[in-house]
Amino acid sequence: MAPGRRLLGHVLSLIVAASTTVVAGPPFQTDDPEPVRWRHYEAYLFGTFVRSPGVGSWTVPAMEFNVGAAPNLQLHLVIPGSYITPGGSYGLGDIELGAKYRFVQETARRPQVGIFPMIEVPTGNSGLGLGNGRLWARLPVWIQKSYGPWTTYGGAGYQINHAPGMKNSLFAGWLVQRQLTKRLVLGSEVYHQAAQMVGGRQATFVDPGGYFNVRDNLSLLFMIGHTVSGEQRAIGYLGLYYTWGRNQPGSSQAADRRYPGLSAELARHR
Repeated sequence: MAPGRRLLGHVLSLIVAASTTVVAGPPFQTDDPEPVRWRHYEAYLFGTFVRSPGVGSWTVPAMEFNVGAAPNLQLHLVIPGSYITPGGSYGLGDIELGAKYRFVQETARRPQVGIFPMIEVPTGNSGLGLGNGRLWARLPVWIQKSYGPWTTYGGAGYQINHAPGMKNSLFAGWLVQRQLTKRLVLGSEVYHQAAQMVGGRQATFVDPGGYFNVRDNLSLLFMIGHTVSGEQRAIGYLGLYYTWGRNQPGSSQAADRRYPGLSAELARHR
């Protein structure tokens, strides 16, 4: 492969990796430790974009599905369509699999804590920039605490990526959001990603966003942001979220504390 095409392939792979991180905690890059309630389900239909000078990646359409498989345990699946410029390549991207487990419950004084390991299966065509080319993984720890209408969460993790031109890296993020009305929640995050590509640069984002509850189990999610240091990128997320299920004995009630006054379904956005 010619050096120019090899470099473009590495850049496109980096953009695809960055677009996957946008999916991490809809609509934000930072995630939380709170799993889907036991025997409840979530589905997202969404699109994302990541834009760098001269290069862009759109994840559209994409589907995310989460299930509360047991108390404090969530299983996770994302199937994305991927569109890359320049070149206009379109096809299946890398499929994401994960499991979120909360091992510390939130109390009046103590935050909740959980892990959310994920793997990216190389189902996208890496030659066209639609995928990473090899299996890679993200291993984060997340923490969350609520104070009345305010909720704050964040954490850090390690990304393992041995694809050609890529390297292992650290990432971290923190978010603060507030319930403004019974239907509207707004917040903003600071998210840092160390260089993911050999010879690449770090990127630090500021991303405002939130969601609007159309009805008890249906919400519109949105986010748009930009880097404030390092690699120049703009990102965004727009999606519809739907949840269903029924209460079961022993199911966690922690979701009710995230946005006091809302039902657990309204409270769930991840």
